[in-house]
Amino acid sequence: MNKVGFISLGCPKNLVDSEVMMGQLKQKGFQITPDAEEADTVVVNTCGFIESAKKESIEAILEAARLKTAGKAKRLVVAGCLVERYRDELKAAMPEVDAFIGTSQINDILSICDPNTNTRALPVIPLGNQSATYLYDESTPRVLATPSHYAFIKIAEGCDRPCAFCFIPQMRGHFRSRRFGSIVAEAQQLAEEGVKELVLVAQDSSRYGEDLGKQDALAYLLRELSHTDGIEWVRVMYTYPTHISDAFLDVLAEEPKAVKYLDMPLQHASQNVLKLMKRGGNRASLERLINRVRKRVPGIGVRTTFITGFPGETDRDFEELLAFVKNVEFDRVGVFTYSDEEGTPAYNLPNKVDPKVAKRRHDRLMKE
Repeated sequence: MNKVGFISLGCPKNLVDSEVMMGQLKQKGFQITPDAEEADTVVVNTCGFIESAKKESIEAILEAARLKTAGKAKRLVVAGCLVERYRDELKAAMPEVDAFIGTSQINDILSICDPNTNTRALPVIPLGNQSATYLYDESTPRVLATPSHYAFIKIAEGCDRPCAFCFIPQMRGHFRSRRFGSIVAEAQQLAEEGVKELVLVAQDSSRYGEDLGKQDALAYLLRELSHTDGIEWVRVMYTYPTHISDAFLDVLAEEPKAVKYLDMPLQHASQNVLKLMKRGGNRASLERLINRVRKRVPGIGVRTTFITGFPGETDRDFEELLAFVKNVEFDRVGVFTYSDEEGTPAYNLPNKVDPKVAKRRHDRLMKE
């Protein structure tokens, strides 16, 4: 029993976790298959961010359980954020699952897939905001699941932001950066494997290096990676608006291999809603930020995301957001309706917005 199939859901950061688990298994002689129906062991790496993602994860687990019931798979493993969030409920509701591993237990995948391991006896370690220490490094094997020309590099893990709508700090732990040299070494390894584009990801990429006592570390990292032989493009995703430094923007402008692209979720433009979200700022400060970005990096593409229907969002708040989006003219905009997530500060806020109203606002904003 040494053929393992992976179903990886959610964000690119979760995909990197799947690639690391696959790499460790392959290094020890396990065969990795893209077809779960061919696998002896099926691993479902879940997402638990919002309601739609949780439903997708549950459906994937149930489908994998059907494979096991039908005798096609002998072992079912569930990993990722959903495990961190609902480990006790999942263990009680899904006896078909042989093992649950949290986001800090990636390295346990080898023992869990060992047919001699009594997996139901393995504990899922409660994460908590300060207990997580896991980080992969350049010596960690990976099996890339992306097209051969690009790869994600996770430069940090966890998040310390207090955003009221978000459960990620509880699922991923406190913010912690990888070592500069480790990331550079991994980039060189990927280039030697034929990768042409590096995509840097983290829960909050713009904070990279702060916990290591390094100022403008993301700028230095981007410049260094842009000089990697064989790499043609370096892209940064998931930045935070209060941490867009001039040094970082100058590297974007100056380095030919640095992709002139900024992925920066803003979530809203109304000061009232941003305060309720525990993000701060207002329409004027965000407009100044976008103007500064475009002035320092001519031709840059700016992508952002917004949430409609956050508790307390009034018609006036939404109209301000709409006017902001019209005025700024982003290159790409993603819009999500608010998902009321138990365990987040927003869950207990008053003045909930009717989901139908939130959806109408979503649809209207998407047309702009």
